[in-house]
Amino acid sequence: MDLATILERYGDGAVLAMGGLVIGTLFGLFAQRSRFCLRAAVVEFWHHRFGEKLSVWLLAFSTSVVVVQALLLTHNLDISSARQIATRGSLSGALIGGLVFGAGMIMTRGCASRLLVLSANGNLRALLSGLIFAVAAQASLSGALSPLRATISAWWTVDAGPSRDLLALTGLGPWGGLVAGLVWMAAAMYFSWRSPKHSAWVWLGAVGTGLMVAAAWWFSYFLSTQSFEPIQVQGLTFSGPSAEWLMRVLASPTPRIGFEFGLLPGVFAGSFLGALIGRDLKLEGFKDGYSMTRYIAGAILMGFGSMLAGGCAVGAGMTGGSIFALTAWITLIGMWAGAGLMDKLLDSQPLEQQIFDSPPVAAKAP
Repeated sequence: MDLATILERYGDGAVLAMGGLVIGTLFGLFAQRSRFCLRAAVVEFWHHRFGEKLSVWLLAFSTSVVVVQALLLTHNLDISSARQIATRGSLSGALIGGLVFGAGMIMTRGCASRLLVLSANGNLRALLSGLIFAVAAQASLSGALSPLRATISAWWTVDAGPSRDLLALTGLGPWGGLVAGLVWMAAAMYFSWRSPKHSAWVWLGAVGTGLMVAAAWWFSYFLSTQSFEPIQVQGLTFSGPSAEWLMRVLASPTPRIGFEFGLLPGVFAGSFLGALIGRDLKLEGFKDGYSMTRYIAGAILMGFGSMLAGGCAVGAGMTGGSIFALTAWITLIGMWAGAGLMDKLLDSQPLEQQIFDSPPVAAKAP
């Protein structure tokens, strides 16, 4: 049975959802086994410890860039209709949203995708933070926080098309993007060579995580070329799907089934499978009231920041970054800066405790 027949029999939404489930499952498995985490990479970077966590993130990011640019060069992908390029963007929203998201990411000890991965492993702190993140994202999209988001977004905008494409603006094109990706991949290899030797799962997982970002772009594009109905070319992101799943639970009628419908359950299932393989399943909760307050505040900042910036650490940082969307790169820079500043202001415990998701130490009395 060919794809056109499958699309006609089951519908575009069901096929997109199945693709989201498969890609999400593999992403969750790879991210869990490699301990892929932007927050951990940022912490290592700002502490001048260029080790495993930074190399894992760099390897995943560079893999997504190299594969996406290769797909563009071979005409197996066209991102001209992707929202990161084809719609009017906000530079002010990208910068401020990135700063706010980065700060919240430090407070919750994980970005949106990392919270979902940890939730599947039994981390109740991550589960609560993820739920609050979804509420804040929905409130920023169409609720109480949406006027503030709209106001900030209107401060500094950029036209759709080439004005949002860094490779078009610089004249480098996909070949320039491919070379840049290979340079970052070489840097990741260098940092990993300097780090102590670890299981092959770590590096395989990092490459697999990046491949899933590229796979999401290719899958939606390929379906758009086979379907008689218009299909949005899209990549991996977790802010929009989190808000969408919240509305599926709370509101009726529910949103139309699509790629996002299968993505989040898939990531949860893949991470759970990874935890079973690595024997990482463990119930973890809050130690004190300070911890809970910190996580809740961070989740709210992440939810608002992701919708203001147009994506989370994966959605804007890796998915948008892999196609060199201008706003995505501004967001990514903002995330690194905001996270570094919040880490300096807030976290005082040893680096190893910060990286491995241990709860913060209790605040000292004045």
